Amino acid sequence: MRCKTSRYTGTAIFCLIGFCVLAPAGIRAQEQAGGGESALPRQFRGISLGMGLDELKAGLQEDPLFNFRGDRDVSFLPAREQSLVETTGSSFVRRAFFQLRDGQVFIMAFSLNTALVDHYSVFTAMTAKYGEPSYLDPREAVWETEDVRVSIERPLTVKYIDKQVFEDIINESALSESRQTRQRQDFLNGF
Repeated sequence: MRCKTSRYTGTAIFCLIGFCVLAPAGIRAQEQAGGGESALPRQFRGISLGMGLDELKAGLQEDPLFNFRGDRDVSFLPAREQSLVETTGSSFVRRAFFQLRDGQVFIMAFSLNTALVDHYSVFTAMTAKYGEPSYLDPREAVWETEDVRVSIERPLTVKYIDKQVFEDIINESALSESRQTRQRQDFLNGF
């Protein structure tokens, strides 16, 4: 009988030690997954999604990280009220691209200088700040909310996308393609 009791006491002590060791790790994991995350950003260094063209140009001229040359770096695209601002960077950012629709930024992409910063460092910093990515594969890591999509793409580009505007463009494109498909079929039926 005494041997049996000590066996259960040993098991109880083992379980108690296991609980004391593993419980704090579980609490830390919950803190990191829950309260440790912050909302996804819509801006980088004062330049944000939804910003107008004039605000964007002023922000790029004021920031020493960018070598913005003014209107020479602005292109107007044939699509509905779209323009593209492309500029070089002076250190960590090699090139930066800003796509605007109806006069507002909806995509920002920063191609980073891999001689000064590496993919792992950017990924680690973003994971520490925003939690685990929503999607991960060898080409990209993606963090998403209803409003914004932030990704790190290989070799090393960080993108910010206003999801609402982007989805509107995709829906309009699908509508246009279906209209073209119908028109093509109507043309072919004429033979």
